Amino acid sequence: MGIVSIDDDLHDQLRRASKVSCRSINAQAAYWIKIGMLCETNPTLSFTEIIEREFSSAGVSAQSLAWRDA
Repeated sequence: MGIVSIDDDLHDQLRRASKVSCRSINAQAAYWIKIGMLCETNPTLSFTEIIEREFSSAGVSAQSLAWRDA
């Protein structure tokens, strides 16, 4: 495993995002790297399409939520 040098501002954003997503800072960085690579190698797909494809390949059946007015 290697060490990646990032600037302080990006590290701060990683720290903040990791709290929101309940991931470690390293897991958040890995997630952003993976999504970035998938976006670069699949430029015609939207973020949502990429996530749906990843869920499907992992065997996750994510259903859309229908919001109802109370």
